[in-house]
Amino acid sequence: MTVLDAPVPVEADAPPPPPDDDGGAGGLAARAAGLPAVVLRWAIIVGSTLAIFSAFLVAKGADPLAVLESMWDTALGTPDSAGETLIRATPLLLAALAAAVPARAGLFNLGGEGQLLMGAIGAIAVADRLGGDWPTVPTLTAMAFGGAALGALWALLPALLKVATRTNEAISSLLLNYIAGIIVTWLCFEPWKDPTSLGQAYSRELEGPERFPVIWGQRVHPGIFVGLGAAVVLWLVLRRTTWGFKLKVLGGNPAAARRAGLAVGGLSVAAMVVGGAMAGLGGMIEVAGTEGRLRPELLAGFGFIGFLASWLAKHDPLKAVGASIVLGAIAVGGSGLKITAGLSGGAVNILMALVLFAVLGWGSRPAGAEGR
Repeated sequence: MTVLDAPVPVEADAPPPPPDDDGGAGGLAARAAGLPAVVLRWAIIVGSTLAIFSAFLVAKGADPLAVLESMWDTALGTPDSAGETLIRATPLLLAALAAAVPARAGLFNLGGEGQLLMGAIGAIAVADRLGGDWPTVPTLTAMAFGGAALGALWALLPALLKVATRTNEAISSLLLNYIAGIIVTWLCFEPWKDPTSLGQAYSRELEGPERFPVIWGQRVHPGIFVGLGAAVVLWLVLRRTTWGFKLKVLGGNPAAARRAGLAVGGLSVAAMVVGGAMAGLGGMIEVAGTEGRLRPELLAGFGFIGFLASWLAKHDPLKAVGASIVLGAIAVGGSGLKITAGLSGGAVNILMALVLFAVLGWGSRPAGAEGR
């Protein structure tokens, strides 16, 4: 028995995963019949979430209508603000995919933030190695591979600890976030510090072929399409390939997966590595597109919000696109709270929490609604 096939703790009575329902005439009819109930349920979810958040605003002495209008205008009211939301949503989406793929195998990847940071480090390391000698497309491609590789390597550590020593992957991946942050801080203060930074801690600025070109407004870049493409590819892989089916079997019933002869350890490691590669790609997109350099506070909180987006989407890569845009819009809209209501932008975290509770609590499909 190899290390990758070592046994992991399982629940022997865990139910097998339900088969994918691709529909058919009966399935479509059932969905159509249940559509009014679904619409009503989501209307209640949205309405109750906004009502509770409005009550919080009233308690803080703010005008709820003015605050919500300001958040809308800041996040989606103009083409430029919508572009800012897409920029914010892209690393959130890739962090969500970093959680969604391991979740398919029944694993908890809480290390998205560290994997994002390592992806940024990998991208800048490749850019430094190339020295600006390559054209834009090959340079960005190499940086993407470098970021994805280092993000995957960072996710490999808790995966190996899981299969080799039965260490809880949620705890080990979470703790690695802090180590990644320390590494970034050291790089920005020591070997990679920009000599022209005048005491500030950050790396040199990426230039020329090392940056994504602006295609919309002042900051929107093609990296937003990379995140969308990654979500589509992962959705197809998880739903249409043997590997995706094996991950689903493993996540639904590890004991059955082992009895069926599946390499449980290998599948677990692969799921974590693929997730880490997605987060690493997100870190590369952030430094090559929006930030342009490495700094200690880069991507702070993005990994945890991405984890939230994955849970909102129930670990579905395509649904994670919508969840990431919603959370990205809330985060961008929060920047207008201080001007409109005198509140800290962190107040939007309350709205994010309400969205999470509403979707996971009230948004769950009731028993007998599988056909909806």
